[in-house]
Amino acid sequence: MSDLRPSLDTPGVAAAEEVVATETGMAVRSRRRSPLAMAARRFRRNKIAVAGSVFLLLILLLALLAPLIAQQSPNAVDLGAIRQAPSGEHWLGTDASGRDVFARLIYAARVSLLVGVFAALLAVLLGTIVGAVAGLFGGWVDTVLMRTADMMLSFPSIVILIVLAGILGPSIPILIIAIAITTWPTTARLVRGVTLAVREREYLHAARVAGASRGWMLRKHIVPAAMGQIVVVGTISVAGAILAEAVLSFLGLGVQPPQASWGNMLNDAQSLTVIQSMPWLWLPPGLAIATTVLSVNFVGDGLRDAVDPRQSGRS
Repeated sequence: MSDLRPSLDTPGVAAAEEVVATETGMAVRSRRRSPLAMAARRFRRNKIAVAGSVFLLLILLLALLAPLIAQQSPNAVDLGAIRQAPSGEHWLGTDASGRDVFARLIYAARVSLLVGVFAALLAVLLGTIVGAVAGLFGGWVDTVLMRTADMMLSFPSIVILIVLAGILGPSIPILIIAIAITTWPTTARLVRGVTLAVREREYLHAARVAGASRGWMLRKHIVPAAMGQIVVVGTISVAGAILAEAVLSFLGLGVQPPQASWGNMLNDAQSLTVIQSMPWLWLPPGLAIATTVLSVNFVGDGLRDAVDPRQSGRS
C-alpha cells in the first residue's frame, strides 16, 4: 500500500495526520499540531534568530557565572597596572584605575541585562493594561489614554529619559522606571488594536449578555489573544532598554561608578588618546552593546515571524 503520510510543510495547514505502521497492519493516528508548536518550528528554521538566541544565552551565562569566570575583582584598583594592554593576567587589559577590563565587562553584563529585562517587563505590563482598558472601554477613556500615548510618542525618548534621570537622580531602579515610562505607549497601541478586533467577536458579545465583567473578559480572552504580539514587542523592548541604559550611563546619568555598566565603561574611554592608542578600553563594551542589541532584535524578528508568518511571507 502506498505511503499515506501527508506533508507537514504544506502552507496554512494547522493540523496533520500521521500514519503509523504497526506489526499487524496500518494504524492511523491523528495528531494536531498546536499553534505554539508550529511557532516554535518556524522559529527554529530562522537561523539568524537561533544564532541570536545562542549568543544571548552565552552572555547570560557569562553574567551569571561572572564570579567564577573573572580572574580579578571588577572594582579592585591596582595603581601599578594602569592602562595595561591585554596580557595573560589581564585578558582585556586594565583601565585608568588599573581595574581589570574583562572582569568589569562581564559584571557589567549583569547590570545591562537587568535594566533591559526589567524595564521591558514594566513597560509591557503598563502598556498592556492601558491598551486593553482603552480598547475595551472605548469612549472618553480610550481618547484620554491614547492621546496620552500619542503625546509620549511625539517627544524624542532620549530627551524624556535625560530629563527624568536628571530630576529623579541616577540609580538602577530610577533608570528602569524612566525607560519604562518612555516605552509603554508602543505596547499600549498594539494591545488596543488587538482588543478592538477581539471585542467584536460573537463569543464576547455572548459573554456580555450573560453578565461577564470587563475584567473577566480581559483576563480570559483579550490578553491571551494579544499574548503572542506582546511577547514580540517585549523582546524588542529589551534591546531598546539596553541601548537606553548605555546612552544614559555614557552621559553620566545612568549607572554610577564604581559599579560597572557597558555605558559607563565607554564613558571612561572617551578621550581621543584612548580611542587612538588603547582600543581595549572602548572596543569590548562597544562590541558588547552592539552584538547584544542586534541579537535581541534578531530574536524579536524571529518571534514576530513565528507568531505571524504573514509578516515574512512564510507559513
